[in-house]
Amino acid sequence: GSYTNIPLWAYTSHTLSVVLQSLHLPKNNSLYVLTPEITPTASTSQNSVLQESLNQNFLLVISHREAQRDYNLNFPGSRTIQEVKRNVSDLINIPVRHQQWEGWPASASDSMTLAASGISYPCHHLSVCRRSSPANTREPTEECADVHMVSDSEGDDFEDASEFGVDESEMFGMGTSTGCRKAPLMPENTENEVDALLHFTAEFTTRYGECHPVFFIGTLEAASQEAFYGKARDRKLLAIYLHNDESVLGNVFCSQMMCADSIVSYLSQNFITWAWDVTKEANKARLLTMCTRHFGSVVAQTIRTYKTDQFPLLLIVMGKRTSNEVLNVIQGNTTVDELMMRLMGAMEIFTAQQQEDIKDEDEREAREMVKREQDEAYQLSLEADRKKREAQEREQAEQLRLQQIQKEADDEKEAIRLSLEHALPPEPAEEGGEPISKLRIRTPSGEFLVRRFLGSTKLQVLFDFVASKGYPWEDFKLLTTFPRRNITQLDPASSLLEAKLFPQETLFLEAKE
Repeated sequence: GSYTNIPLWAYTSHTLSVVLQSLHLPKNNSLYVLTPEITPTASTSQNSVLQESLNQNFLLVISHREAQRDYNLNFPGSRTIQEVKRNVSDLINIPVRHQQWEGWPASASDSMTLAASGISYPCHHLSVCRRSSPANTREPTEECADVHMVSDSEGDDFEDASEFGVDESEMFGMGTSTGCRKAPLMPENTENEVDALLHFTAEFTTRYGECHPVFFIGTLEAASQEAFYGKARDRKLLAIYLHNDESVLGNVFCSQMMCADSIVSYLSQNFITWAWDVTKEANKARLLTMCTRHFGSVVAQTIRTYKTDQFPLLLIVMGKRTSNEVLNVIQGNTTVDELMMRLMGAMEIFTAQQQEDIKDEDEREAREMVKREQDEAYQLSLEADRKKREAQEREQAEQLRLQQIQKEADDEKEAIRLSLEHALPPEPAEEGGEPISKLRIRTPSGEFLVRRFLGSTKLQVLFDFVASKGYPWEDFKLLTTFPRRNITQLDPASSLLEAKLFPQETLFLEAKE
């Protein structure tokens, strides 16, 4: 729960009779009884307490008797009663000079701050209505003895202001410092949404100061993309602020709520804040078109149902898997605490959804990682198979090439062999008139080639005969057994008789090294 410090100086004889229930205190409270320290002067201690109270916020529960409506407004203790009355004049549409109040302490004056006025802390009840006649402004009845009266100077200074075309909201703190009519937050019929939002931010800063939420500069679609469609851990809620200058709640909501440090900080950390001004009908129609396109007709219809005096609106939108969902619509008549609670409530819902999205995203990324690894392994396997297949094809091609070369060589050898075989002279008969030499030639395989030659036959014919049997003399040498002689080294033109290979001889073939 929240805890409230209530200084004792705030309890006057009037406030001690207030029923606790009427103070609208939080459920949990801590009350501190402070004993003043011994100081050189009593005024020093009193000043320190007063200075502390200037930094506190007072909740004023203001009852507008004619409208039968209550307003819960937060004001800092440093705000004067006159400033409060000027702000309230926007809500109740009664100029300060025509306001009749009940509930202010009798000793309070308009120039006093709330902290020094003696009102109840943290909550004080007041009522206001319009004065019945100008005479009542100067001659209050005894029944209203505790009613704070507007000074004569206020009534005299502004009595005829409206007759000269001066707007009352400008005269009582609603205009700029120069007294000129305030410029619109957004020009009408702006073609470029970025330019419109730049203008909105600049004018908002001029009106309410530098401390305000960081408004997203871009289209509503771009703001939605930024908030909803990043990685799950980076997503945020989308806060759509809709302003209407014709609503009396606008200035109070902006200055007291949208510019509160706690609200500004919370929105900046957890939200993408996008703003639009619906004061002009053309801008409102454009907004409804954008909302219909991005969030559906239900959201646009919801905005249409709100009346002007219910603005400003703060729409809290959460991105979901299938569609975007409006979690909350916060109206202008609220307090800082209530606004913060509703923002935190939306964040609680969003965080739960975000955790699910993060889990799903992590699981999906893990599956995709496994799939990528499998795909990479498969691609590597395919590449390895391709390279292996190409190597085999190259090897086969090389083998075919070598086989072809070998075949050509074999064909050439066979052609030479056949040619030699056809060129050999016929084998002579065993019984003839000329000397005959009978040769037995042992091959490397152990077989014997037996043939008869004329003694006058040249050694070249013997070499051709051996070559015709597949043993060319370029590759083989022909040797005698005993004594060992290399016949292939002899002159091929010499005869068998000259080589002493007569009448018979056994030779053997041996491959050359």
